[in-house]
Amino acid sequence: MIRRRTLLAAAGAGVLGSTLATGTARADATIAVNPSVGYGTWEGWGTSLAWWANVFGARDDFADVFFTTKSVTYNGTALPGLGLNIARYNLGACSWNSVGGESMTASANIPAFKQIEGYWQDWNNEDPTSTAWKWTADATQRAMLVKATARGATTELFANSPMWWMCLNHNPSGAADGGNNLQSWNYRQHASHLAAVALYAKSNWGVNFATIDPFNEPSSSWWTATGTQEGCHMDATVQAAVLPYLRSELDKRGLTGTKISASDETSYDLARTTWNSFSSTTKGYVNRVNVHGYQGSGGRRDLLYTDVVTTAGKALWNSETGDNDGTGLTLASNLLYDFRWLHPTAWVYWQVMDPSTNWAMIAYDANTLAAGAVTTKYYVMAQFSRHIRPGMKIIDTGVSYAAAAYDASAKRLVIVAANTATSAQTLTFDLSRFTTVTGGSGGLVPRWNTLTTGGGDLYTAHSDTYLSGRSVSVPFAAKSVQTLQIDGVTA
Repeated sequence: MIRRRTLLAAAGAGVLGSTLATGTARADATIAVNPSVGYGTWEGWGTSLAWWANVFGARDDFADVFFTTKSVTYNGTALPGLGLNIARYNLGACSWNSVGGESMTASANIPAFKQIEGYWQDWNNEDPTSTAWKWTADATQRAMLVKATARGATTELFANSPMWWMCLNHNPSGAADGGNNLQSWNYRQHASHLAAVALYAKSNWGVNFATIDPFNEPSSSWWTATGTQEGCHMDATVQAAVLPYLRSELDKRGLTGTKISASDETSYDLARTTWNSFSSTTKGYVNRVNVHGYQGSGGRRDLLYTDVVTTAGKALWNSETGDNDGTGLTLASNLLYDFRWLHPTAWVYWQVMDPSTNWAMIAYDANTLAAGAVTTKYYVMAQFSRHIRPGMKIIDTGVSYAAAAYDASAKRLVIVAANTATSAQTLTFDLSRFTTVTGGSGGLVPRWNTLTTGGGDLYTAHSDTYLSGRSVSVPFAAKSVQTLQIDGVTA
């Protein structure tokens, strides 16, 4: 996305974003893992479908690569499946029909694979069984949605923009000046489109959307008529007007169990501003706050957590993020900051496949649409997603470079840590707060390692590390990410 190429982290570096961001040497350290301080039950890992699924949605190998933990052969290499279990489906805003002599105005800069076809194509008839609705639209992205669901994924429906005919200038990329572009007389219609698709998906695709977010970075001003993707500015007042319509449209279709998430703002600080601008009534329509992680190592994650979870009692997800670093080191750093300060219960990458090898986990050519290289970022993602699994309890480490999750039924503790420094260091994990710690046979602690500088381990398994009493020490090469699995742990 065009906005993804903007370094929000540079503009938003704050009090929580210093140590890891510098990349300077860091001394050996001891980290005390504390099972008595928890931050909720982990719901999972995900990706938005949108553009990459619009290209590759028919491929079972990619469905297996991303949505299972199986070993999958890709271009002659065995890839460890990432085990993502959340798929965010992008409801399109485009169509190429004419209604009463009017048709969509498309930005000259949007490539075809970023134009997602919507279903409600003629505003004259709201009946989804009428010819005003085209249920064969968006077949390829929808195919991946169904494949992900069949592999056990939870699903969310979101919209980058309302349908083009709901937009003031009929351009689903945004207004000329980046201002509000949803026609006031279409607030309910936007909600109706989302709710109708949710019902149709449940009845016909075998997809039951758990949540719906009607917005995507709505307060941001970069959604313009010359943009490179679908997008629509909707300020907090417009958002507050749309939310009750969405609840009403869902309920009247019998989708009373479908929850509403909002507002998918681009940064932690902007999400907090929007949330705190809502009245208590408006907040009542929102079951979960979604935030995007494009502020990088900056922003007050801690204050957003306090406002949303501690004060309002809502769930909190990092529902979209990405970065321009194909090594995966930035991904690991920002994700570990999220575990330390934001405490989300799910974490979703924007596009696991992308034309940019820096943004992608698996790249593809924007012109030929041929799939290409697997980046180191893919293996860094595996360090987290294959081991911190849904149902585990996220527990405190007290530091922003290590995360811990505990599975009480399996008596398993998982630790993922990163050394972003330019020199090696040893991290010792103090497990004395647990009742028992035995490890595997002989106190074995299996570990997996990725060296982000290239030419070394890529999610490589090692069986050479052992407990010393109730602690374990692990050498970390410079710019490496490691996962430890400690079994026989009771809290």
